[in-house]
Amino acid sequence: MGELPNPLSAKRLLKLLKSQKNAKAALFVFDSATNQPNYTHSAKIYHHILRRLLNSKLVNHVSRILELIQTQNCKCPEDVALTAIKAYSKSSMVDQALDVFKRMPEIFGCEPGIRSYNSMLNCFVVSNQWDKAESFLKYFEIAGVEPDMETCNIMINISCKRRQFDKAKKLLDWMSSRGMNPDIHTYGTLINGYVKCGKLSDALDVFDEMCVRGLSPDVVCYNILIDGYFKIGYVEKAKEVWDRLVRDSVAYPNVVTYNTMINGLCKCGKVGECLEMWHRMKKNERKLDAFTYSSLIHGLCKAGNIDEASMVYDSMIESGISRDVVICNAMLDGYCRAGKIRKSLALWEWMRKEDLFNIVSFNIFMRGLFENGKVDEALSLWELLPEKDCYADATTCGVLIHGLCKNGYLNMALWVLKGAENGSNLDIYSYSSLINGLCKEGRLEEAVDVFDQMTNRGYKMNSYVCNALINGYIQVSRIEGAIRIFKGMVTEGCSPTSVTYNILINGLCKAYRFVDAYVVVKEMLEKGLQPDMITYSVLMDGLFRSEKIDMALTLWPHVLKEGFKPDITMLNIIIHGLCYAGKVQDAFLLFLNMRKWDCVPNLVTHNTLMEGFYKLGDNDKAAEIWASILANGFQPDIISYNIVFQGLCSCNSITDAMGFFDDALGRGVLPTVVTWTILVRAVIGKGLQEMPSAILGEQVLNFPTHAKFHDPVPASMIQSSGCVA
Repeated sequence: MGELPNPLSAKRLLKLLKSQKNAKAALFVFDSATNQPNYTHSAKIYHHILRRLLNSKLVNHVSRILELIQTQNCKCPEDVALTAIKAYSKSSMVDQALDVFKRMPEIFGCEPGIRSYNSMLNCFVVSNQWDKAESFLKYFEIAGVEPDMETCNIMINISCKRRQFDKAKKLLDWMSSRGMNPDIHTYGTLINGYVKCGKLSDALDVFDEMCVRGLSPDVVCYNILIDGYFKIGYVEKAKEVWDRLVRDSVAYPNVVTYNTMINGLCKCGKVGECLEMWHRMKKNERKLDAFTYSSLIHGLCKAGNIDEASMVYDSMIESGISRDVVICNAMLDGYCRAGKIRKSLALWEWMRKEDLFNIVSFNIFMRGLFENGKVDEALSLWELLPEKDCYADATTCGVLIHGLCKNGYLNMALWVLKGAENGSNLDIYSYSSLINGLCKEGRLEEAVDVFDQMTNRGYKMNSYVCNALINGYIQVSRIEGAIRIFKGMVTEGCSPTSVTYNILINGLCKAYRFVDAYVVVKEMLEKGLQPDMITYSVLMDGLFRSEKIDMALTLWPHVLKEGFKPDITMLNIIIHGLCYAGKVQDAFLLFLNMRKWDCVPNLVTHNTLMEGFYKLGDNDKAAEIWASILANGFQPDIISYNIVFQGLCSCNSITDAMGFFDDALGRGVLPTVVTWTILVRAVIGKGLQEMPSAILGEQVLNFPTHAKFHDPVPASMIQSSGCVA
């Protein structure tokens, strides 16, 4: 703060006031000068100090400045009064602004002109007092004040805020009829109004109308449209507007445009295009600001491109832009997600040294350490909180409990929960993480206890908690408990989600209650929810196995109707079910159409169909499937050969079966107990005298009849039969 000039004059004081770096310092100098004898402030001094008080934190000083103007009887131009009205308007102090407007002749010695009327009108608008704004507009006519272009723009803004777009469009026509051609600001206001209401198509129509009326849109109009399209996820439309701007010969992209593009592309996951935009911005020598770097770093980290994020981060440091806690937190999170713990530790140490951290930083780093299995380090960080004057919030406790559960420290998580409950610093995430962790470890009773604690403390159940409990009951084969929780959700006003239904359906299938599962699927579909592919597959498989063929097949049209793309697992289940029901021709048709869903039949598909044809006695078709196995480059496994052996032996084609047996040995496919069972039974049924013992080996006669299905073939049998071990 400089000393007051001597002798003191308005001109010297104004120069001193302008040199003050902050408003408080300027106000101190102003007050010091006020107390000087034989000195009175000029209108320029009052105007300057009022401009310095536009900050909402200093607006309370405005009233005493106005009293001083009135006391000293200083005649001021309208600009000084406008500044006072603007100061109150920025802080939504409408009554004070209106008082200044009414008392302008008394305070400033000047009458309000059109600019003062417009400022007051705008004050009502920015405070969302639209009815008062429209009432004040009527006062224009009473006072004999003619609305100008700015008045009309404010009126259009009011109409847009009230979503009265027809009224706004009529105002445009009215302006033209009065000889006031709408300007860029007028159209920009209307475009912005449409965009904020999500009416992008209408906004684009207005944008195009400007060109028809001979007005060239400025970069602000372009920026509003680009940002609007990004916010509703219309990436291609945003890029189209960008292309129009690039081709425009009048308007050029500015820093805001580039920032909008970079931020929008990042949030939509278009990281490559985002980097291209960044390089283009540098090439065109546009000044990159903190927002540019922040948007890019956030987007790259979120997409997992931590190396590119580091490159941008280093570039920001080189450019001299100060790092803030938001950017550092983004990098810290990126390093943790990428598993780069050393780099995250180095950044954390720098943040601590520079005192550039907050509770969000602690939460991010603690979560990252837990995700990477660094439990001791995460706990050390937790203990460091009080030393750094950071206080754990509900998120912190949730991160700690979730991390401990994920890493298997359930007992410690229970201890933390108990301690946090005493401090009431918990949210439902803490409870749900612990309930989920306990359920996964089969500690259902403890999970139920935590659930009861949660509800007793006034937390309402949510679908995440209920899903964990339902899954917990299913895991310990207590399906009735799962059903009870499911029914209780509706009673407590917690709607089951698709995940909830899918968990319950899978649980019912595991309990072989396929009909009940089918009923739940129907209920789910009636509510407009979709079972996932796994649920459909498991249920259809269960229904086929329990011979509920029609029920299983009624689900197939639902799969296609809901837009699911059947995978190989689901198609194999249906083909198996159809073959099991004897509908092999239907299964074969599905087999032929599999490529329609970009699915290629695999060995399981071929084996299933081949077995189906053999069971029908259609050996020729079965042989075609075998040929397809070889033609498609599949290596037949022992299951393939066993199907052939069973099929051929069942129609007494034992010689052919033995030919395939030799083929299997030649391909290095070893026989199993199932293989020997099929062949030995066939040989015995045919009569030993017709089957040379040299083919199977004499050990066939000593085949261990007590062998189980999954037992390996005795080594002595393999050796004596000539098989390669």
